[in-house]
Order: sequence, then C-alpha cells, then structure tokens
Amino acid sequence: MNRKKKKSEFLSWFWAVGFAVLAVIIVRSFILGNYIVDGPSMMPTLHNGDRLIVNKINYRFSQPQRFDVVIFHATPTADYVKRVIGLPGDTIMYKNDQLYVNGKPVNEPFLAPLKKEMHKGELLTWNFTLKGLTGVTKVPKGKLWVMGDNRQDSVDSRFPQIGFVSENKVVGKVDLRYWPLNSFGMIHR
Repeated sequence: MNRKKKKSEFLSWFWAVGFAVLAVIIVRSFILGNYIVDGPSMMPTLHNGDRLIVNKINYRFSQPQRFDVVIFHATPTADYVKRVIGLPGDTIMYKNDQLYVNGKPVNEPFLAPLKKEMHKGELLTWNFTLKGLTGVTKVPKGKLWVMGDNRQDSVDSRFPQIGFVSENKVVGKVDLRYWPLNSFGMIHR
C-alpha cells in the first residue's frame, strides 16, 4: 500500500472514531443517561444496584405525568430516583394508606406488593396533608411532589430537605432497567 493510501485510510478511521465519540457524548449529555439505583427507597419497583436508562429529552417536549419515575437533582452532588405523585396545582393527602389527589381517591397499583406484606392496621404511607407538611395547600407552579415507592424507607418530598422539587431540577424520566438482566424491561407507571 502506498503512503498516500495509508494516510487516507488513517484519516478515514480518525474521522469515523471521532464522529462516534462525539455522537456518544451528545447522546449521553442531552438524550439518554445511565444511572445506578442506590438504596431501597423505590422497592419493589426498583432495587439497589439496578441500572437504568433515563430519557433526558422527554420533558423538553412534554410535562411530567403522575406516577412517572424520574431522576432529579436532590442536592448539588446527588441525584435521586422517585415517583411523581403531585403535579402543579394538585392537593395531596394520604389517609389510611389511601392517596387523595384534589379530594379524589387515586389507586397506586405499584404499591400492592408492599401493602400485602403489611400487618393489619399498619400503614405503608403515614397520614398527611400538604398543608400539614409544607404550610401550603397545593403543589406550586413549576414544582412536583415526589415519593419513593418504599414509603417507610424513603427520603422524599415529605421531608424538608427535599420538599417540592422544581421541574427544572428533573434530569429525566426512567424508561428502562437494563441490569440485572432478569429484570430487563421498561419502567411503567
């Protein structure tokens, strides 16, 4: 092979690899993210060590929906995974393990496995109202009320250090669990 052809082949490979690296950086920065669950707060939906793909672009074109599982910036150095329970303008109340949104009971089927394990009279989610926890009656505009599925072991909006989560702190929606392989699949509401 002559020198000119080798140089041309090298440049071709250089540009191909450079383009691939640039594409990966763009996808990871703006479109998809990879996260590892740390802790039991989202059990039974997600488990410690689960590896997730997060759709970072979804909420640029739409708003979070009730029961979406999201990643958000909880502190300057930590991202949390929780479930959206309250949307802007909602009133939220729990009474006798029943969620009420805007005064109407709302079913939470993702909690059924944990509720089956509860002893008679024991509550998975303690009774509260937004006003009782935050002093306001409705989720403010531009904010979300988030909770972990494992209500007895989750630091979430019920705690002052988290409180209402600004929509602009939401990294994205959890779309897929890819590890462990036996749990591979889409994360549904």
